[in-house]
Amino acid sequence: MAGASKQRVVILGAGTGGTLVANRLRHRMNPERVRIDVIDQNDAHLYQPGLLFVPFGMAAADDVVRSRSDHLVDGVYYHQRPIERVDVQTNTVTLTDGGMLDYDALVIASGSTLHPEYTTGLTGSGWMRDVFTFFDLPGATALAKRLEHFDRGRLVINLLDLPVKSPVAPIEFAILAHRWFEERGVRDQIRLTYATPLTMGDQPLGPPPLEEALADARVESVTAFHTREVDGERRRLISYEGQEIQFDLAVVVPVHGGEEYIGRSPALGDAFGYVPTDHRTLQSKIQPNVFCIGDAADLDHVRGGSVTAYEAEVLVENVVALLRAREPDASFDGSTNCFIEASLRTWGSEQDNDHHHGTLGTVADPAMKLEFQDAYWNSLLQPV
Repeated sequence: MAGASKQRVVILGAGTGGTLVANRLRHRMNPERVRIDVIDQNDAHLYQPGLLFVPFGMAAADDVVRSRSDHLVDGVYYHQRPIERVDVQTNTVTLTDGGMLDYDALVIASGSTLHPEYTTGLTGSGWMRDVFTFFDLPGATALAKRLEHFDRGRLVINLLDLPVKSPVAPIEFAILAHRWFEERGVRDQIRLTYATPLTMGDQPLGPPPLEEALADARVESVTAFHTREVDGERRRLISYEGQEIQFDLAVVVPVHGGEEYIGRSPALGDAFGYVPTDHRTLQSKIQPNVFCIGDAADLDHVRGGSVTAYEAEVLVENVVALLRAREPDASFDGSTNCFIEASLRTWGSEQDNDHHHGTLGTVADPAMKLEFQDAYWNSLLQPV
């Protein structure tokens, strides 16, 4: 342990969740009594929602990436070093360079990663030529260049599997593509298709307004399509059931998984690299002094930064309780509130069950969603 004189909180990941927790804990806890260390393997803090707009030239790389360290408040110790493993029995984090940090409380905020290599053929001959993703910055910027010269043919947006960082993003992409092609005067020469393993009416394909938005945008939906292979050479998607979808350009959302260090850490994660987490307290089910926030958790509610912002409120309260030798009792109810691109209609929807309720709102003007970037960088990440 870090010692009786000063407790230590170690936070793995300096994205939305890690930054929120670090800054709010620093605001709450006496720095003479509690040290806060944040570890991440790089200094590139990505505003994930902004990637949706990069392929259409509505946002640039400089708009969606900032320095992680610049958004951590004074008194938080930042380490830009890769993580080797976590030992929940000895309360230690080992770094790949051999360094080691001990902790009294550990917060896993490392998000999820893309694994295009898990899908047969996805990274084959068509990758970054006729097959792209917009779920990371290299993919989004490469797709932007490809779209500049795409003025006829079939564009297929394919969600491979769940969970993913933003389940509605592929639908938003399809709707934005419709608008963008219309503005260029080539929409009638382009066939838009959304292929998904879900069926209409399932979450997170969405409530009826999202289905209506796809219809408004003249996007063909192919549901219950479980992609087995992406054949880039012959430009086709092949499902496990043998169904095929031909494309001229494919935009694929790859399979997601947890960070590699979770798999190297005994008893920490599941088979997919996610941390088993109590959905109310956000404590891991492995050890009570290990917490998890954001996409690193195995929670089944909607993923994304908007959820993480609500989770942070509960997680900070429970970490403070743990450090003060109290039983963590703050409870997360699954709340979220986010804007969704959906045609030209504005709507609201509430969902409620024993651990998930929230409001999803659509906006007709994408500028509203883009403008939130300023609030994200300058307000949301700051302590409250």
